[in-house]
Amino acid sequence: MGVAGVLGLVFGSMAALFVLVVVGAAFLDGSSDRDASTPLAQPTSSPDDGPTRSWDDPTQRPDDEPTGRPTQDDEPADEPDDDPPAQVTLDRSLKNNTLYRAGALPRLNCRAGNASVFSHSQLKALILKTSECMDRAWEPVLRKQGIPFSPPRYAIAARSGRGACGDYPQPGSIVPYYCPRNSTIYASTSAMARGNGNSRGYGQIVSWHGGIISMMAHEYGHHVQNLTGLLDSWWARTLETPNRNGKLALSRRLELQATCFAGMWMRSVATSYPVSTGNRQRLFWFYGQVGDHPGYPRDHGSPANNHRWFRQGWEKNHAYQCNTWAVPASATS
Repeated sequence: MGVAGVLGLVFGSMAALFVLVVVGAAFLDGSSDRDASTPLAQPTSSPDDGPTRSWDDPTQRPDDEPTGRPTQDDEPADEPDDDPPAQVTLDRSLKNNTLYRAGALPRLNCRAGNASVFSHSQLKALILKTSECMDRAWEPVLRKQGIPFSPPRYAIAARSGRGACGDYPQPGSIVPYYCPRNSTIYASTSAMARGNGNSRGYGQIVSWHGGIISMMAHEYGHHVQNLTGLLDSWWARTLETPNRNGKLALSRRLELQATCFAGMWMRSVATSYPVSTGNRQRLFWFYGQVGDHPGYPRDHGSPANNHRWFRQGWEKNHAYQCNTWAVPASATS
């Protein structure tokens, strides 16, 4: 089984643990850290589980057909010049990835309106609308660095469904997940808004839709990691790591980076979304309520580091500032 094949199901099951993260203590003052007393979702598997088939096989399709835009076709090639440009060599490593040269996300006009997170139709429409804004933010900065771009697909259920990387949501879980096997983000609107089993919904923590949309921006961050080779490099490193604690440490760095990317995107649309000063503070507070809690695998980072890495993306808004692979372990604990 290849690296990509193992990655598909593992990443889907890990995403079902989703409990976000923020900029490490090396970057931000920890005075606003907040701990949470109740975990949002119960972990169901460890990073060393694996799938049985390759996610990059074009014949593999999700059991539920994803909703939303299909992957863009490649643009037609221009006629070759007499002196063709030099081939771009991409760095797909963790610490020196080409992505880190991408700079800031552009400021976008992306209005959210007054959608209710407790209405399936309204929340689904908002997720698909803002996903287009995420495309508009990430596509130009990736293409500028020579990184091929294609948008993710979406499968948004009112309650539950089965996707290419497993059930969504998983039993007792509320979280969406990104499946690299078919580049699809799966989510249950009712689970995210109202909870599932003993897990509180995001909408029960903050009813403003920015909380859930920032979570979707985190899942989009995993798509960016997939496009840039960060996911492949993470999984190769995970396979090489012999002990469970080391694998969990790698998982935390991966998840915290996706959270930092979410902070970058929320900042890029803050003016038009709009994200008022009050809602910005609610968003920061929200990220201090999610993370790894006592008694659960430490695979997403502490609530304090969730808070810090989201703020890192928001306040710094540069891809290299989200390089969780180059910071001390204390910043991704």
